[in-house]
Amino acid sequence: QGKAVVLYFYPKDHTAACTQEGEDFRDHHTEFVAADAVILGVSRDGVRKHERFKADYQFPFDLLADTKGDLCNLFKVLYPKTMFGKPAIGLERSTYLFDRSGKLVQEWRKVKVPEHVLSVLEAVRALPKV
Repeated sequence: QGKAVVLYFYPKDHTAACTQEGEDFRDHHTEFVAADAVILGVSRDGVRKHERFKADYQFPFDLLADTKGDLCNLFKVLYPKTMFGKPAIGLERSTYLFDRSGKLVQEWRKVKVPEHVLSVLEAVRALPKV
């Protein structure tokens, strides 16, 4: 409490769009901090993979390992898909913004990476100060 929280879900570490999204959050991290916000990334990858991903791209924010999909299920970001002709579960790129009191105030679903982080930063800056 007391800080805005940006919770962003992404499909997989070390993939093109997921890396770009993380880099965009990294590149604007000081602006989020100045706006009194915390960034948390979430995928179903494990802790070791997250640690490598975070180190490789120097992400200054935490990545949460939701290997069982509990958080993903709570936010309804998992969906059935077909991969190489077999059924699989995909993760819909999504971002959630919580205000300083912990209330969910905005969500972005089916996120397209270009310019997304700037939209989130604008929404964070628009939050009322407590």
